[in-house]
Amino acid sequence: MARLFNLLANLFPLWVLSCSGLALFFPHWFNWFNGQMIVFGLAMIMIMIGMGITLSLDDFRRVVQMPKQVMVGVFAQFAIMPFLGWFIALSLNLEPQLAAGLILVACCPGGTASNVVSYIAKADVALSVLMTMCSTFAAVAMTPLLTQWLTGAYVPVDAWSLFASTVKVVLLPVVIGMLLNRYAHRSVQFILPVAPLVSVIFIALICASIIGNNAETVKHSADVLFSAVALLHAGGFGLGYALARVLRLNELSARTISIEVGMRNSGLGAVLARSSFPQMALAPVPSAISASFHSIIGSILAAWWRSRPTHKE
Repeated sequence: MARLFNLLANLFPLWVLSCSGLALFFPHWFNWFNGQMIVFGLAMIMIMIGMGITLSLDDFRRVVQMPKQVMVGVFAQFAIMPFLGWFIALSLNLEPQLAAGLILVACCPGGTASNVVSYIAKADVALSVLMTMCSTFAAVAMTPLLTQWLTGAYVPVDAWSLFASTVKVVLLPVVIGMLLNRYAHRSVQFILPVAPLVSVIFIALICASIIGNNAETVKHSADVLFSAVALLHAGGFGLGYALARVLRLNELSARTISIEVGMRNSGLGAVLARSSFPQMALAPVPSAISASFHSIIGSILAAWWRSRPTHKE
């Protein structure tokens, strides 16, 4: 049964793409998953708590064993992606709501989907998990600060409100998950096999709900919107890999950093956009489309690298 759950979770891109595609033409199928249910689904059901229950104090100690790779990966996530998102929004002249949404998802940390893609690509899964963990905690401060700075030309941003939302949606659930892992370890081990699949289901529903509620706008702006999101993630994968190789990290680490930089926590971006930009209905849309695009690009890249295995130098 655990193998079946793992197989279904590894089909993450298929579920997100299928649900998002259906939502474009049958939005009423997903409109029920809306409003506060998205926050509840992300923060309180399994996505961030699910990440927390996979972590322990030993994981923090392991950062010391590969500090350069982790530092490069986390730096790249908050240096490359936010400015790339701002540059793309400016270059394509996105309307303010979509520009703010694109920059926000670019300022989010790496998501747990990157760990799945690293596994498929036969990259360094342990390094991927460490970078996801570190970038998630860093995001509590970095995501609000970078979003306020880079979206200032488009919309006013309440950095404190965004910080409070990030704490509620990221920090508290992850800490709760870690405490469960520490003090209810047996129960955690029982639910751990199904946790990734539950996270995948909720992410797919989040994306489908947002796209369904903005289906006509997505269809109308599909060319520029899809181009912006595709450029953001393709650029993240490419620049993350290039930076790692310029800094003379080995091929396996470079591939892992590429995946971690190119893939964002799009579900988090969607929730933060809804809670922090309530007056902008279109702000969560780039995050919803991002979930599909980074999954597709990441999966293609993973298949390519899987066929060209390497070894740690």
